[in-house]
Amino acid sequence: MYKIINKKALNPTVIMMDIEAPLVAKKAEPGQFIILRVDENGERIPLTVAGYDREAGTVKIIFQIVGGTTEKLSHKEEGDYLQDFVGPLGVATHLHGLKKVCIVGGGVGCAIALPIAQKLHEMGADVTSIIGFRNKDLLILEDEFNACSNTLRVMTDDGSYGEHGNVTVPLKEMLEAGEKFDMIITIGPLIMMKFVVATAKPFGTPITASMNPIMIDGTGMCGGCRLTLNVDGKKVTKFACVDGPDFNGYEIDFDEAMSRGRMYADFERHAHDEACNLFKKEVK
Repeated sequence: MYKIINKKALNPTVIMMDIEAPLVAKKAEPGQFIILRVDENGERIPLTVAGYDREAGTVKIIFQIVGGTTEKLSHKEEGDYLQDFVGPLGVATHLHGLKKVCIVGGGVGCAIALPIAQKLHEMGADVTSIIGFRNKDLLILEDEFNACSNTLRVMTDDGSYGEHGNVTVPLKEMLEAGEKFDMIITIGPLIMMKFVVATAKPFGTPITASMNPIMIDGTGMCGGCRLTLNVDGKKVTKFACVDGPDFNGYEIDFDEAMSRGRMYADFERHAHDEACNLFKKEVK
């Protein structure tokens, strides 16, 4: 059993927790993920490591309430326990040798991008962070990004906070102005990452995209995170959970990944509604 040490709501649908898991905290690196079960009858879900404290033996997770399991998880409080918390899994983000990096995060994907930005900052790299949200109410982790970034640009689609526009706007401005990055690392909704990659392509800047959003089972057995890469003119199949989650953004078939992701939308909505109804009955 794994104890919830801290819990904090970052916005109406996104929650942060610190979980007591010393063995996981000892080995975790940015870009990796864990698999948890809320209770003994719960489903297994993958969540990216959003931070870790090796001394305290805790691992930070940040999740958005989408389906039934995240709804159940959101009702857990400090002092409660999770049934399972397994990891770290996946391949850590490759950061060695990077001196100047642009991190582009969108929505809850910023939770995945933050530990990468923090690690690069610790390594002495020059970090430019661009984080985007639909509106001010959904903003998360601004202070944390500000603390580890040489330059921070905050974007909102409706202009209610920061700069008006999506994350590709400042990225294009920088690249057109002659800014050179060793790597662009993008993490967020698939459609966002698709256009970040398209923005970078004319400039030939190396770009890594995190395919965490398409993971389901986390072991490669379900096939839900199957990914098609176009490598040197040939189609190559990879799995985000065991081969990634990071891949060369220029090689990813985003349209196929988005099409597969939409297959589970109705199921998640139904599971979420069932979980909500269950908790309403328990409250009554």
